[in-house]
Amino acid sequence: MATTYDFDKPIDRRGTACVQWDGVADRFGVDGLLPFTISDMDFPSAPPVLDALRERLAHGVFGYTDWRLSEFREAIGAWYESRHGTAIDPEQIVYGPSVLNQLSQLLRMWALPGEGVAVHTPTYDGFRKAVTGLGRELRGVPLGDAAALERELARPDTKVLILCSPHNPTGRVWTEPELAETARLAAGHGVTVISDEIHADFVHDGHRHLPWSRFAPEEGRWALISSASKAFNFPALNGSYGIIGDPGERATFTDRMETGEGLASPSVLSLTAHIAAYRDGAPWLDAARGYVAGNLRLLAERLNGAFPALGWVPPQAGYLAWIDLRALGVSDEALQRELIERERVAMMRGAVYGADGFVRVNVGCPRSKVEHGADALVSALTRLI
Repeated sequence: MATTYDFDKPIDRRGTACVQWDGVADRFGVDGLLPFTISDMDFPSAPPVLDALRERLAHGVFGYTDWRLSEFREAIGAWYESRHGTAIDPEQIVYGPSVLNQLSQLLRMWALPGEGVAVHTPTYDGFRKAVTGLGRELRGVPLGDAAALERELARPDTKVLILCSPHNPTGRVWTEPELAETARLAAGHGVTVISDEIHADFVHDGHRHLPWSRFAPEEGRWALISSASKAFNFPALNGSYGIIGDPGERATFTDRMETGEGLASPSVLSLTAHIAAYRDGAPWLDAARGYVAGNLRLLAERLNGAFPALGWVPPQAGYLAWIDLRALGVSDEALQRELIERERVAMMRGAVYGADGFVRVNVGCPRSKVEHGADALVSALTRLI
């Protein structure tokens, strides 16, 4: 008998130091808004994850931990084999406190200050902050523009391509020919690829995620960085993993993390959560994906019913709805005023990701909240046009 999960039940996250709910005033200047913002979900994590955490907490001792001594790498390898049809060499796996932390360390290794780092635009704002904060030059490539990608990679001082796979904020899943061509261009121009695949496990039916390790060169620099925290909703536990092909680069990365960064001991609760998620969490994840797909369909029906010119299509992956509103001719500022002052909801404007005329809406939440958000967005747009 199939297990059922209750994704409809609202969970009050206020008063938990929650960035999405308690920190809404920091970004929007007003408290008490209903948020559809930062990319975590309003669902409790998978029951096997919660059970494993309770058991580990009951042990009561939380001393220094070594991720190599647990079943951590074994669980990752089994997950990639069963979920993505990809064999992973356990020796290639490394640990980091977060995907962005890994990215920052790899950028320090593979690009000097002032050198170029290519990213597809629109761009997840965490990439922009990491690249520019380290003094590297961010070089945007419009999503889907193969000629622009080749031009950027051909520049002598472009050293790294950050590949977001699936892509954030658009939710696009890269096809096999696209990834193969990206690998060809990167190899031809001596550009290192760092593939952020944290959204990989939330790909919707009809699409398939292909890990970068399938396309990476047998020799040379490349990295795949990811975490179970996005799909299974435990980002606050911290913890991520990477796959680095070259033994020398892998050793350099580990040494930098464990000595220069002082991160020799990982979060034991993160290790526990990853192992439980990848061993026993698949049924919950599949149910969550199906529920979120229903949320996305609801949003599409409400938007396209009110504004047929939009023709909005749900993303291929994730729970972030990236909506192109340019056909309606409304200004971003006016829309934000309506959403905040009249509708009392918070939604991310596209300019955060370098794209005016768009809005990003998080629908990883109970359907009643999605209905409220969809109605608020339609009402705000109706008044403006």
